[in-house]
Amino acid sequence: MKVLITGANRGIGHALYTLLAARGDDVFGTSREGAGFLPLDVADPASHHALAREIAGTPLDLLICNAGQYLDRGQALESGYDPQMWADMFAVNVTGVFLTVQALLANLKLAAMPKVAIISSQMASSERAPGGSYIYRASKAAALNLGRNLAQDLKPAGIAVGIYHPGWVRTDMGGAGASISVAQSAEGLVQRFDALNLDTTGCFETYDGQVHPF
Repeated sequence: MKVLITGANRGIGHALYTLLAARGDDVFGTSREGAGFLPLDVADPASHHALAREIAGTPLDLLICNAGQYLDRGQALESGYDPQMWADMFAVNVTGVFLTVQALLANLKLAAMPKVAIISSQMASSERAPGGSYIYRASKAAALNLGRNLAQDLKPAGIAVGIYHPGWVRTDMGGAGASISVAQSAEGLVQRFDALNLDTTGCFETYDGQVHPF
C-alpha cells in the first residue's frame, strides 16, 4: 500500500510513518522543513503544487492529513485569541487539509480502493463543548465538517473519507500528562484506516474504534 502522511516528522505523524513503514507499506512523509521528508507547507498553495508535481503519476492508497497546529492553549478570552492566530491556525488545520486533498486527488484516483484519513480531535465535537481553546476547537470542527462533506463528494469516485480523534496523546501538543502514548494512538489509528471503506465513509471515530459524538 502506498501512503502519504502530512506532518510526518514528529508526534503522531512520525509514529504512523514508522508503524506503516515497518509493516511493509510504501510510505511518503512530508514536513514543512523537509529534513528527510518531502517538503510541504500545508498552508502554502505553491508548496502543494510542488508536491503534486513531485509524485505525479504515483497511485496513493491512503492519504493521511495529520499536519496541524494548536497555538491558542491558555489564551484568555478577555485579551487573547489574536485575529492573526485565527488566520494562521485555520490556514493549517482546515485550508491545509483541503489543499492537500485537492492537490493529490489525481493520485488517489489512480489507486484501486483509495482512502483519506483526516486527523481531527474530540475538541471538534459540538456536543462536547467545555469551552476554551476557541481557535483550535473551531478549526478542528471545521476539519470535521470538511471531511464529512468530502466523503459525500468523493464517494462516487470510490474514495472513502474518515475523520478521527487520535486520543489524548503524550506529544508536544498533548503534553506529558496525556493519557496514551503515541504508539498506542498510532496502532489504533492504523486499525481504523484499514477498516475504512465506502460503507463507513464520513465516519467520526476515536483511535480505539468508538463512534465519536458530533
